[in-house]
Amino acid sequence: MKFITFFLQAQAAGANAQTGGNMGFLLMIVLIFVVMYLFMIRPQQKKQKEVEKFRQGLKKGDKVVTVGGIYGTVAEVKETTLLLEIDQNVKIKVDKASVVKDFTDAQQS
Repeated sequence: MKFITFFLQAQAAGANAQTGGNMGFLLMIVLIFVVMYLFMIRPQQKKQKEVEKFRQGLKKGDKVVTVGGIYGTVAEVKETTLLLEIDQNVKIKVDKASVVKDFTDAQQS
């Protein structure tokens, strides 16, 4: 009789230990995803919002840089495109999405 009681107690203890191990694993996976969100996804979303706000706020006279490395001054702003003056009497039409940086402040210092 004591052998059966001992066997049942050992079996119950093993089941409890196994459940605790699964919960710890799930908690670790959730923690990894939370850390990834906080350190990788959220900052990238913030940066995208800032760039979009910058592109929406472009106006005539702003000095900008395109993705391709073209420096120019905004001559005209339309809904999805810009007319950039890159030299005297030389203007090109570019998509707003290709403008990445404002260098007006960098030139003053």
